[in-house]
Amino acid sequence: MDDDRPDVLLTGLLFYDLVLTGLGKPPTPGEEIWTGGMGCGPGGIANLAVAAARFGLTTSLATVFGDDLYGEYCRDVLCDQEDIDLSLSRTADGWPTPVTVSLAYGHDRALVTHGQEPPYSQDALMGDPPEARTALVHIEAEPREWIAKAAANGTQVYADVGWDPTQRWSSDLLDQLRLCHAFLPNETEAMAYTRTDSAVAALGTLSELVPVAVVTRGGDGAVAVDQITGEYAEVPALDVDVLDATGAGDVFGASFVAASLGGWPLEERLRFAVLAAGLSVRQHGGALAAPGWYGVDRWWRSLTDPELKQTYGFLADRIPADVGPPVQHAPVTPPAPHTPVGPRASERRH
Repeated sequence: MDDDRPDVLLTGLLFYDLVLTGLGKPPTPGEEIWTGGMGCGPGGIANLAVAAARFGLTTSLATVFGDDLYGEYCRDVLCDQEDIDLSLSRTADGWPTPVTVSLAYGHDRALVTHGQEPPYSQDALMGDPPEARTALVHIEAEPREWIAKAAANGTQVYADVGWDPTQRWSSDLLDQLRLCHAFLPNETEAMAYTRTDSAVAALGTLSELVPVAVVTRGGDGAVAVDQITGEYAEVPALDVDVLDATGAGDVFGASFVAASLGGWPLEERLRFAVLAAGLSVRQHGGALAAPGWYGVDRWWRSLTDPELKQTYGFLADRIPADVGPPVQHAPVTPPAPHTPVGPRASERRH
């Protein structure tokens, strides 16, 4: 029987990202640095949405767009170029789309954002959420009602968590994992919330709270446990030149969901997510750095390292026959208003 539910349900704050790369070092007060690297595009929750859609997942996004040029551009990219369902989203009169300037240097970046709290909450946008196969969520200290409703609908919830500016790292937040199928924090967050001193120790604690626990380790790869299948996996990161790491964690999460929906073994899911995240940092950050099937296929076909060829040999049976045309990466400046931003993803896939 066909499952006509969306593959992925998302909600969160959208940003217009302007990313500057190649700085070498952060600027100091009074200093001007010139750089030749720049890209712009949707960011924030759009990172997850585009990463999922580029792996062929039907993706429904509930977010707020400002009634300005930035909002119009982001909406055009997500709807017309990436074929993301925005029927749950709203445009807010008089509210400016948040704008983030990212200064990327080395493996880190500094962010400056202009914006205001959106006029609609996640719960207001979602209401009674539609049934979906999965939801990718960001859990916070204050639980969102829509997540419990989605879980009650049979939606598998994949969650991550962010930095706690208070640095209290309240373990009460982990109570929300009872609603989740999977939890994917980075090692700093995982160790802080579990009061442990290593990624593996944190993973052990988290695996008692959620069926699938994943701890990402940046340049050291990732570790994971699937209590449903009894699998454990630990994989290294790829050795890549980092242009901009913005959004790499979102690409990891969306890729892990795509592989999970395909029923892949845990090690393959983890390697695939590490690969996709590694490919994304070679582009200007934000949503449009996501590689999609086209980027994975291109990497696989160009691979000459025999060890990597063997390690990632499973891709030969996983990459679809039609990976679509090249994905659109972040332009230096957006096109003029009302200029088409690219072919619809649905047209590119068929």
